Amino acid sequence: MLYDAEHHVYDYEHYFSSAAWITPTGQAMKHSDCILIVDDDDDILTAGRLLLKRHFAKVDTCNDPANIPALLAKQQYSAILLDMNFGPGESSGEQGYGWLQKILQIDPQAVVVMITAHGDMHTAVEAMKLGATDFIAKPWQNEKVVATLSSAVALSNTRNEAKQLRSTNKLLAEVSSQLTGQQILGQSTAMQEVMGLINLSAPTDANVLILGENGTGKELVARELHHRSQRANNVFMSVDLGAVTETLFESELFGYKKGAFTGANEDRVGRIKAADGGTLFLDEIGNLPLHLQAKLLTALEQRRITPVGGNQSIPFDARVIAATNLTMQQLNDEQKFRQDLLFRLNTVEIHLPPLRQRVDDIQAIAEYYLAHYSKKYNKPVKPISNEALTAMQCYDWPGNIRALRHALERAVILSQSEMLLPQDFQLANQTSAVEASTDALTANSPNTQDELNLEKIEQNTIQLALKRYNFNISHAAKALGLTRAALYRRMEKYGL
Repeated sequence: MLYDAEHHVYDYEHYFSSAAWITPTGQAMKHSDCILIVDDDDDILTAGRLLLKRHFAKVDTCNDPANIPALLAKQQYSAILLDMNFGPGESSGEQGYGWLQKILQIDPQAVVVMITAHGDMHTAVEAMKLGATDFIAKPWQNEKVVATLSSAVALSNTRNEAKQLRSTNKLLAEVSSQLTGQQILGQSTAMQEVMGLINLSAPTDANVLILGENGTGKELVARELHHRSQRANNVFMSVDLGAVTETLFESELFGYKKGAFTGANEDRVGRIKAADGGTLFLDEIGNLPLHLQAKLLTALEQRRITPVGGNQSIPFDARVIAATNLTMQQLNDEQKFRQDLLFRLNTVEIHLPPLRQRVDDIQAIAEYYLAHYSKKYNKPVKPISNEALTAMQCYDWPGNIRALRHALERAVILSQSEMLLPQDFQLANQTSAVEASTDALTANSPNTQDELNLEKIEQNTIQLALKRYNFNISHAAKALGLTRAALYRRMEKYGL
């Protein structure tokens, strides 16, 4: 025992001979937190400082509670030990109540542990009703003090992390709302149906599954859903599951604790928890292996995640929007996609049509991006010739809007005439490549059914693009209207 109430004797020798203290979770105390002890008994202040200074970065003492506001203005404390009574003959606890409320007015996040006389539990309970976290009774025991303070510090750290996360999410929400500056364009019948679904589902918290080919604007639709939802002021967290390796899946999505693995030098919040209060967009979800689909399903069902290296699950509140370029037929294949996860994700389905099925929208999209790229490259906005517009409307656009954007960007940069001509878009070369791919497939596949196999056509088109650009991934991906990551995944899929 450190403090003998009857003789007012402090057993310093017992303290100094003790080993390093261990927290209730079994881990050594961190030396990075600050403690404040407020008591009018200097012996208690000395004993408390000697006990705690080996376990915390800093221990301040104060024998006059009137100095508390000045101390809080200079230093943020992880925990505050506050006596219930100050001055001779005072035992009602009213002073402790008053200073507790004053501390919480200054810092609502403060973690305060009350010091009370042994047997006076009523005042301690009343203090906890007013916002105190815990209490320590005199005479105290070293183990009890350290355990109580370690729990209080852990609570303080959790509150600070939550506060920082809310601030980060607010900032991310502001950034994400201005990230692309893009808008959903088009008045075709197909797009009017899409907008109708967005209008109906956006204000709800229903999960949404967006289906469509690469480059059709799935993330743009996801952002529009978020922008029109009640979560619009919170973060939009986008996760490209196609780019997350299997070994990093859990640490990226669920986060990890310090020491969970080599290089984990501090706690890290996962993407799912970072989306708390906002929208979680799971892009390329069709690329997720089945065993990882099971882990994701568990998290979405329970609305809780357990960080790598952690032993406690934590809740999250995020609306889930997922997207994939797989067809519904492919998603219904149990060998490729878990049906229980599919049911969880597709409360509302939005099918984005390819650009070849919304030809009427090509002019509006082209004019929008021409203005964008002309401003970006400080070029005059040139009109599109009728011949060029007809060529664009007749082209299949295998990369959809992404490919159209790339073609428009090239045209703005390279055009030397007063208006944009068909040759400025290089559509003939791209059309020839697709036709050559189809011809090659036909020549090598006598089976008519194989000629119409989309995967074989895609494989041959990728092979042609790689050969044409001498296996320059960036150039080939741009010609195909794909990202580098998407092209790499397809090369791996086809063994190229």
